[in-house]
Amino acid sequence: MVSSLIRNGRLPDAATGYQRLKAADRIASAGMWLVPHMTYARRVRLDGAPLEAADFKQQPEGHTGGSLNMVPAYVAYLALNALDGHTRSWMMGQGHCVAAIDAVNVIVDNMTPAHAQRYGLHDEGLSRLAADFYGFAIGPDGLPATPLGSHVNAHTAGGMLEGGYLGFAELQYVHAPLSGERLVAFLSDGAFEEQRGSDWAPRWWRPQDSGLVSPIMILNGRRIEQRTQVEQEGGESWLYRHLRLNGFRPIGLDGRDPASIAWGIWLMESHHADATTASTTAHNPLHYGIARTIKGYGFPGAGTNRAHNLPLAGNPSLDAAARAEFNNAATRLFVVENALRDAVEVLSTHSAQLRPRERDHPLANRRVAAPVIPAFAPETVGGPVSPMDAIDRHFSGIVAANPALRPRVGNPDELRSNRLDRTLDLLKHRVYEAEPGVAESPTGSVITALNEEAVVCAALANKGGINLVVTYEAFAPKMLGALRQEITFSRQLVRAGRPPDWLGVPVVLTSHVWENSKNEISHQDPTLAEALLGEMADAVSLAFPPDANAAAAALECAYARRGRITALVVPKREVTSVLTWSQATRLAEHGVLLLEGSSATAQVILAATGAYQLELCKRARQRLAERDIESTLIYLSEPARLRAPRDDLEATRVLTDAAIAAFFPSEVPRVLVTHTRPEPFLGALRRIDTGPRTTEALGFINRGGTFDIHGMLFANRTTWAHAVAAVARVLAVSAVGLLSPEELAAVEGRGNPACLR
Repeated sequence: MVSSLIRNGRLPDAATGYQRLKAADRIASAGMWLVPHMTYARRVRLDGAPLEAADFKQQPEGHTGGSLNMVPAYVAYLALNALDGHTRSWMMGQGHCVAAIDAVNVIVDNMTPAHAQRYGLHDEGLSRLAADFYGFAIGPDGLPATPLGSHVNAHTAGGMLEGGYLGFAELQYVHAPLSGERLVAFLSDGAFEEQRGSDWAPRWWRPQDSGLVSPIMILNGRRIEQRTQVEQEGGESWLYRHLRLNGFRPIGLDGRDPASIAWGIWLMESHHADATTASTTAHNPLHYGIARTIKGYGFPGAGTNRAHNLPLAGNPSLDAAARAEFNNAATRLFVVENALRDAVEVLSTHSAQLRPRERDHPLANRRVAAPVIPAFAPETVGGPVSPMDAIDRHFSGIVAANPALRPRVGNPDELRSNRLDRTLDLLKHRVYEAEPGVAESPTGSVITALNEEAVVCAALANKGGINLVVTYEAFAPKMLGALRQEITFSRQLVRAGRPPDWLGVPVVLTSHVWENSKNEISHQDPTLAEALLGEMADAVSLAFPPDANAAAAALECAYARRGRITALVVPKREVTSVLTWSQATRLAEHGVLLLEGSSATAQVILAATGAYQLELCKRARQRLAERDIESTLIYLSEPARLRAPRDDLEATRVLTDAAIAAFFPSEVPRVLVTHTRPEPFLGALRRIDTGPRTTEALGFINRGGTFDIHGMLFANRTTWAHAVAAVARVLAVSAVGLLSPEELAAVEGRGNPACLR
């Protein structure tokens, strides 16, 4: 490696290369010395003197073993950057090992402003770092009082993924770097075997449109309470066979030695770069580094279950034997301050090499130019059109107008079934070998696998491009963990003053509850929409476009909202177009639209959320008009815009009291008809809930089966006639005058449901 870097002009001579590797050894030892201090101590001494009982925390906490293993790997990444002058990006799946990153970053002075103001390579700064770690400090505003967390957060220099959900880095890393970029991904052996889809990475990596990726598994053989399945099946040799079967080319590394891991990254990049220059589109094996080590190597308790959290047998603040064990272990890892500072200086090559510091690596600082949005030719009001067809037409047009944006479509099942024919024909399924006459290509942009987590991660990782995720609504809850990790981390970045600048990601939930009626109740589930309704409205949008024009306008809004997820619940069947393009864009902007009548003069308000809910509300309003009851019809596309804000950031997104009062005067009774279950819907919309006497909500009540759409509506007591009966209740009048005897019998469960069709 050193000889090659000299030949390529990256190093002046061999002595410089080995001096930098030697510096990496010193920094790795110092990082491994500091990590146990963060777990156990509240005082750090750069002179290496033994700590006394009062210097230790009374309640130590930390994922110590994994963090110890991460230190040599992260230092190897820093060392290779200094060796060849490339500042790579990094990603760590084991977010609970953040102590390794924070410890090394403070040693080498690679910190975000929040860390730099509070920590530093001196006794005071290191002691504050150790004391803050799991210090549980909270401010009067309910926010963390220090920038240090138990996982990667917005203040972790270079952090781009919390890593709290083990296995998602394994699904994302191969999709993250753009062509010309380099990414080192630190991965967990436990997550590899538990998160399905991680062994599919070679199916997706292509040198034609992807950057160089260097996955490094930290193979330490232990989960929290047991050995990993890899270890039980035969360890490293079994893993090598498994990886080769799945299209990887494994490379064995010494996980205790930064030089070995740096060499592994360099070797993987060299092989991948060779593939990038080749003209063939044939399958290229993805190289994969296996850094073999022992859980908690370098400190007492290594290799045992204790290594996961608190490796010492006792508490050093109370137990003299544990205290002596800590001090003896720390002495073995200790690096004299002058030697440490010299090592840091050796690896501080950024200015000389004209490269950014690692905290500023490309993937952590995505800045994507606004895309060209071609004009959408709106559908004519009154015609039957599938809103998914409008999504397909507009998305394929946007992709075609922005060739510089790498597209990724996350698809767990059937794009054509979900009416995305143009998108599939344009972008094609990504496969090893394309079948003639089928929309497939080795460089296709549609990532298809019957695994919702894997495909949503393909889009979430592609932050330098443009994305779309489409799934059956009932299966979408499997995406929630990945979505929530993205939502919460983006919000942290906003709090830190570094709002994310990638294009918003639309997640389309279709073949949904009401129109998937033929497929039994397993396919009838609004859970993801309800879960996202509970998240902060400034960080995620949940919208229910009622027709084709509204769906296209909502898609435009999704891409305009930087660093945010937008979930769109969209019918795939043909529904009547009810909105002009002007109305659709206003609805997308404000989340609520007055369709018919006047709230100022109405006796009752009908508010619909969902395309089929709008249709039945229009029918209910017609019956009310026939009975001389004046009503107003409101469409509520983005219900979270009407919620009571729970903090200052959410307050920037919700509507004002005056705006809400214009739609929902407090003195007018109302009936809300929602796509979701009524209880979470009402819970989020307390601002328009005037109490059980004057507010009713109809929606999904967990009843389903093999029905048609009318059957689903009837089973859940959400037909137009049930809405009319609800109006009678909030107006305190008899439903007898509003419904025929036959209709009333059906509503009350005594008559034939067919009369309500």
